[in-house]
Amino acid sequence: MPLRVFVLAVWLGAIAAPSTPQDRSASDDMSEKRERMIAEQIVDRGVRNPRVLDALRHVERHLFVSDEVRQFAYDDTPLMIGHGQTISQPYIVGLMTEMLDPQPHDRVLEIGTGSGYQAAVLARLVAKVYTIEIVEELGWLAEERLERLGYDNVHVRVGDGYLGWPEEGPFDKIIVTAAPPEVPQALVDQLADPGRMVLPVGSAFQQLILIEKKDGKTTRTTASAVRFVPMVHGEDEETTH
Repeated sequence: MPLRVFVLAVWLGAIAAPSTPQDRSASDDMSEKRERMIAEQIVDRGVRNPRVLDALRHVERHLFVSDEVRQFAYDDTPLMIGHGQTISQPYIVGLMTEMLDPQPHDRVLEIGTGSGYQAAVLARLVAKVYTIEIVEELGWLAEERLERLGYDNVHVRVGDGYLGWPEEGPFDKIIVTAAPPEVPQALVDQLADPGRMVLPVGSAFQQLILIEKKDGKTTRTTASAVRFVPMVHGEDEETTH
């Protein structure tokens, strides 16, 4: 049995096992932590879109991190997910998702799949999510995780996010979860008109930017100072699922 299929079979077997009182207690504890995260870290900082808050309430963030850091899944901090990459601070996920203004009919491109958490949040809000991850191992793990959790409207590609996903464009919305020094022109070109793109931009000093395209023109609005891992170029060879 191929390794990836074996790992997935183990996961599915674990899901099929009957729950215990300890399992239910742990689940209740995580639900309480998630509610506190939404109230204290996200709503109190100004994120109010009810659809976004509902998505954050239903996506179990602790399932998108390793066992070693699972107890910190709902803390007010980014967490390492391996290969020098992170899962963003919950507030940042809420803020960027609200800025994107996702609608039920939207087709969204995400650059930087990471653990798959942001893609899962978007999957509850839009029609389709196309997500690109440059680190192959993270991409495959995220794909398996999203499939296992039932997010069947998410499509994963391992490749260079700077290139976007031109054969599936244009996209109503684009979100970038790593910081390029400048806005990649390929992503601007693949943004629909009208359309919105949210991304951090900069090297030593980064700003969270909203780009809006309408009637052939683009405008930029700066939201706040942020700190993300750098967005890097990769190989041109890509694998799509």
